[in-house]
Amino acid sequence: MSAVELIVDGSMAELIMKRPEVLNSLDEQAVEEMSGALREAEASGARGLLLRGEGRGFSAGRDLSTASPLTEDAYAILSGVFNPLIAQLRNLPIPTVAAVHGPCLGVGFGLAMACDVVIAARKSTLGSPFANIGCVLDSGGHLALVHRVGAHRALELIYTAELINGERAEQIGLVNRVVDDEALIETAREMVMSIAKGPTQALLESKRIISGIIDDGSGLAEVLEAEAAAQGRMAGTPDYVEGITAFLEKRKPTFNGPV
Repeated sequence: MSAVELIVDGSMAELIMKRPEVLNSLDEQAVEEMSGALREAEASGARGLLLRGEGRGFSAGRDLSTASPLTEDAYAILSGVFNPLIAQLRNLPIPTVAAVHGPCLGVGFGLAMACDVVIAARKSTLGSPFANIGCVLDSGGHLALVHRVGAHRALELIYTAELINGERAEQIGLVNRVVDDEALIETAREMVMSIAKGPTQALLESKRIISGIIDDGSGLAEVLEAEAAAQGRMAGTPDYVEGITAFLEKRKPTFNGPV
């Protein structure tokens, strides 16, 4: 059985983690399949991607059923297996939305936080339980927590191993939006479809600029220059022409890319 499934429907791609019997925890095969699915989604020309989990949860993280805590090379496992997947998703040249329900922990938490937008079900469970098992939060979790909720809340969640529900996660800014559990998938799909109808090339320019702010600490001067350069690349493209023309003609624009 495949650990993931990729469905491409027109301009929207949906990537589903499919190991519900282990709460979509990830082993090396699942990581390899997910990486391949992300490459396939990129090659498909999809203009928006939804990431979700099948069954009772988004993802409980790394599959620890074969872990050897006394002898395993934890550095190699993270740097060679899981970290490349987190980076691949974070840098994917497609707008991404995570639909989170149930447990979203460890590598699963890292995958959700690597998406551009996170929509959480009210009864979802997020946080850093690593203190309970003598481990360090990984998969980019430190960066996500500090940027989304601040260093003080990040350390509180790490120190206490407190797990929070979707409603609390929205209140502190960890996720973009919380919805009732039964409305999660429909809400997330509607958002992805709406994004996919937009000027995706321009949206990805913004994604790159924001990545520069987060990763490189770009200040005002650098951001102004990056914005000007991005606008220069957009000028004359079909979506740029269509958007301004539609504005002048007082009609709704129809954007067609390229991505």
